[in-house]
Amino acid sequence: MKTNVLMVCLGNICRSPLAEGILQRKVNPEQVFVDSAGTGGYHIGKAPDPRSIAVARKYGLHIENQQCRQFQKSDFQKFDVIYAMDLSNFNNILKLAETPEDENKVKLLLTEVDLPVIEVPDPYYDDNGFEKVYQLIDTACTAIAKKL
Repeated sequence: MKTNVLMVCLGNICRSPLAEGILQRKVNPEQVFVDSAGTGGYHIGKAPDPRSIAVARKYGLHIENQQCRQFQKSDFQKFDVIYAMDLSNFNNILKLAETPEDENKVKLLLTEVDLPVIEVPDPYYDDNGFEKVYQLIDTACTAIAKKL
């Protein structure tokens, strides 16, 4: 049976597209499906932020064909685990949960690894933050891929 994993940030243009691309590269696509979404609907249908595309490309990932979408209640039925990039999005996802099973699917991405931080910072207003965000997500996705 295939495991379905959803990566979620605010706008689905910076962090979650990177997380989707990074985890996809680390897992067997026949065993694990990875997608991403944003809790906000600001960028629906758009490509990821050019700075996310650039840092992904630096590491051989091509995320430019992803399309931003908004997190929906129905995602609780489609996905086995839902990773939020930060506490704000974690709490916004939980507000949409209807059952304890839904709630149990939601995790903070960085709680999968032992790091001094539990949130992936939003690099949108910090051009230099994309490299750091890539490294944090890559570390977490390595641990997640080993578990899957």
